[in-house]
Amino acid sequence: MAKLEIDYCGVKFRNPIVTASGTFGFGYEYNEYVPLEEYGGFSAKGLTRTERAGNPAPRIAETPSGILNSVGLQNPGVEVFAKYIMPELKNSFDTNVIANISGNTIEEYAEMAEILSDTDVAIIEMNISCPNVKHGGLAFGTNASVVEELTGEVKKHCKKPLVVKLSPNVTDITEIAKAAEAGGADGVSLINTLLGMKIDINTRRPILANNMGGLSGPAVKPVAIRMVHQVYNAVNIPIIGMGGVMSGADVIEFMLAGAKLVALGTGMFRKPDLILDVKRDIEAYMSRFKIEDINDIIGQVQLN
Repeated sequence: MAKLEIDYCGVKFRNPIVTASGTFGFGYEYNEYVPLEEYGGFSAKGLTRTERAGNPAPRIAETPSGILNSVGLQNPGVEVFAKYIMPELKNSFDTNVIANISGNTIEEYAEMAEILSDTDVAIIEMNISCPNVKHGGLAFGTNASVVEELTGEVKKHCKKPLVVKLSPNVTDITEIAKAAEAGGADGVSLINTLLGMKIDINTRRPILANNMGGLSGPAVKPVAIRMVHQVYNAVNIPIIGMGGVMSGADVIEFMLAGAKLVALGTGMFRKPDLILDVKRDIEAYMSRFKIEDINDIIGQVQLN
């Protein structure tokens, strides 16, 4: 019997498949298609310090081999999640919940980490693709020294494993990953969406109300694979890989590049029960190559 269990930052996952934040809501919607216990865990909708209504519509635009989204982190706020949603998830489902947080100041991130540390979330994932309002609005995740400072401060308030979610919209993602590690991150996840835009040639206006949005889907997978491989060779903390995963073969590819867990996202919009196909693909691959433990393939790409 193939061994699919993964230990990620001391948390036991029954298999390496999780979901990307922002693509899975709070889990209830997808449980109608597949029991949440089929996943190793899932990343909940991104949380902010207080409730957010999100961006105006249109928020989604289809592109060749992907989608652009500009949802704007619509969510009920971290306290509502901690007080009402997480206890219900804990009582209803036997799977790991990864809480994703976004902030505009270091203080906001630290407060959210402290609130969530007293809940049953398994891991806290920190989205650093957010505007730093105290430094001119530039995203936290584009400056290595800021990433190290942010991670270090949040780590002081975080009793759960802290995973930093990296933006691909940088010159050298390894420098950002090393800064997160230096700040005390327990792991990193990558990649977040690539910044993109789509224009209606008839109206000459952007399709998205917010003009630009994050590109996800199969189009970004080669970029994600490259970045996971680079980060795996640059840091000593484990990786959650994501970006365009549509099959078990894609999961294997990410793990060969260095990911320990792999997240499904846009692929589930096309096929809500994608997890079942993915798990079958992985088990068939392991049988074909006589692999007993999925951990044995992590980072094992053979370069030319």
